[in-house]
Amino acid sequence: MRVLALDIGSVRIGAAVSDSLGIIAQGLGVWRAENDEWLSDFDEAIRKYDPKVIVVGLPLRTDGKISEAAERVKVIVDGLRANYPEREFVMQDERFTTVIAQRAMIEADTSRRGRKKNVDKVAAVIILEDWLESHRQ
Repeated sequence: MRVLALDIGSVRIGAAVSDSLGIIAQGLGVWRAENDEWLSDFDEAIRKYDPKVIVVGLPLRTDGKISEAAERVKVIVDGLRANYPEREFVMQDERFTTVIAQRAMIEADTSRRGRKKNVDKVAAVIILEDWLESHRQ
């Protein structure tokens, strides 16, 4: 069973997908969040990979409370649930995933421009890896 993960930001949305065994997470790309342009990319990913579960990063505050960004993500996920009722949508705590992604890319000697371009995709991979790890038998 494949799983899709999203790191939803106000400017960019990072996407990742698992392999069919649910073991390995791979970055799909970064989609522009403006004007809901990303929904066509999301729909294409649904058709191509047929994930049964979509894990969405929930940007909680460091103290674990709901942030404005988390409220916005919840509204987006409610809309996705209405449009894709056959899919299971799961919210995953994403605190510090962007920081972890930035550090990983710095350690890999990725240029500043490369980090900015890919940080959301790497964050989506981290969100998916965390979820997969927590659901291994």
